[in-house]
Amino acid sequence: MRENSVCANALDEYTPLIGESEVKELRLLVERLGSVRMTMINSTRTGGGVAEILWRLMPLFEELGVQATWQVMKGDEPFFQVTKNIHNALHGMPHELTPKEREIYLSTTKANAPDLDFDHDFIFIHDPQPAGLIKYVKSRKATWIWRCHIDISHPVPGVWNFLEPTLRRYHSAIVSSPAFAQGKLGIRQFLFYPSIDPLSDKNREIPQREINGILKRLGIPKDKPIVLQVSRYDRLKDPIGVIRAFRLAQRHVPCRLVLAGGAADDDPEGAEVLAEVKAESGDDPDIHILVLPPDSNLEINALQRAATVVLQKSLREGFGLTVTEGLWKKRAVIGSAVGGIPNQIRNEVNGVLVHSVAGCANEIRRLLSDRVLRERFGKYGHEAVREEFLITGALRRYLLLMLMLREGLH
Repeated sequence: MRENSVCANALDEYTPLIGESEVKELRLLVERLGSVRMTMINSTRTGGGVAEILWRLMPLFEELGVQATWQVMKGDEPFFQVTKNIHNALHGMPHELTPKEREIYLSTTKANAPDLDFDHDFIFIHDPQPAGLIKYVKSRKATWIWRCHIDISHPVPGVWNFLEPTLRRYHSAIVSSPAFAQGKLGIRQFLFYPSIDPLSDKNREIPQREINGILKRLGIPKDKPIVLQVSRYDRLKDPIGVIRAFRLAQRHVPCRLVLAGGAADDDPEGAEVLAEVKAESGDDPDIHILVLPPDSNLEINALQRAATVVLQKSLREGFGLTVTEGLWKKRAVIGSAVGGIPNQIRNEVNGVLVHSVAGCANEIRRLLSDRVLRERFGKYGHEAVREEFLITGALRRYLLLMLMLREGLH
């Protein structure tokens, strides 16, 4: 439960992408930090961006000599339904927590505390699901940091008021965008961009013949340009809006839509949303709805590299690593101007930001009709990811934060 073991790339393998000096800096930071024990705690080991980041990040910590573990709190369906409601409300979706929901959240959190190991120098708690653990640990010698991956710029007041007293117990918080910082929280807040691993199966270069084979296996013809959105089936990802935008664009340009997603252990709404998506798409032969298992990294890689246009038409978004992935693969990316997406897409420089179904449809039409523009966006998007959003940058930020907190430089 407490430790992960995966096959990961050695740190030196990143040198051609980030340069020898940056790899050397990571080693020097660990040398300066000295012996340290840290743990990451979240609510699922499969599905979703947080788990994906941790699977790739933890082995790099260990290679550098940091004593790093990854723990996962347990929860049943009622608990994850409550935390899904909390998640949506922190994104600004209306919801009022009932007394029963509060009790479920608190009792499940309390029940987890005895089973987790808090004997560490630094404890990083990811998102609201395990945030309450700090209340049930008697000795808090460790430095506790809440790592929030979601957009909390306009939370529903009642839900925020429920969590805020607990969050104030933390030493620091980490957010994914400057717009998400909560000025009244009373603790230091730091900006960490989420990241992708360029050497993972989801993001590494793969030959065209392998891409073609995967498309054939998934039943995706190559006769028309592919418009793609990769996301779990979640209303905040607006898959219905994607279908409607596609249909508007399809009136003017030939294209094929692929919606590719799966489920996360801590998201109980996926099946319901998937049914809504299938009903909206009907029997349209140009719309392909894929339900992929969590380990479908090569399949997602192939789909993104085969796409002519990549979408992320979210209604709310913490960051949107699927945007990062599309940019890295030099695709033309259209993203909603919400959450952390504008931190990645510089409008009309390396992609396009949109605000509506109609706007999304217009940009699909424009990009499908302009190869030169697509190539320009792809070039600058790839470079933006290399500079800001690779996993080695996330590793560096964590090391710098622990060094700063340990040496009292705050």
